[in-house]
Amino acid sequence: MVLVGLFAALTAVGAWIRIPLSPVPFTFQVLFVLLAGVILGPGYGALSQVIYALLGLAGLPVFAGGTSGLGTLFGPTGGYIFGFIVGAYLVGMLSEALGEGFLNMLISMIAGIAVIYILGMIQLSVVAKLSLGKAFLGGVLPFIGFDLVKALIAAAVAQRLRAVGIPAKAME
Repeated sequence: MVLVGLFAALTAVGAWIRIPLSPVPFTFQVLFVLLAGVILGPGYGALSQVIYALLGLAGLPVFAGGTSGLGTLFGPTGGYIFGFIVGAYLVGMLSEALGEGFLNMLISMIAGIAVIYILGMIQLSVVAKLSLGKAFLGGVLPFIGFDLVKALIAAAVAQRLRAVGIPAKAME
């Protein structure tokens, strides 16, 4: 459970490392979401992100830009936070199913990023009253390259952690 708390905290730290864009900033949260899924597995990876979301909901300034609360969670960018939970679960599930190779982890992580994008884009579209196309252009397209780099980094880090004895099974 210590690792679950660690990944919730790392996701919060990732929110503070940001490049502001409107309406969705570049942050490093996705890097830690991907690592949570592949290192902790589906259940604990998702739990780490639930804890992260609950910390923000409780008023701690853990969301991008030091924000928190219901307004952020149900605001234009809140769908990405919900996507972190589902994304971590999917990354963990797929990485267990596909195996530990670098390419398999990368495929799992790209699928996780896609889920984060879909949930984020839908909520952005609804809350900001944008078409899905405009939500895609503003809330997904600018981030694809950056998030693919984060997936490459996360897969390399995960592979190295597994090489030193920190597999996804460490949580069992």
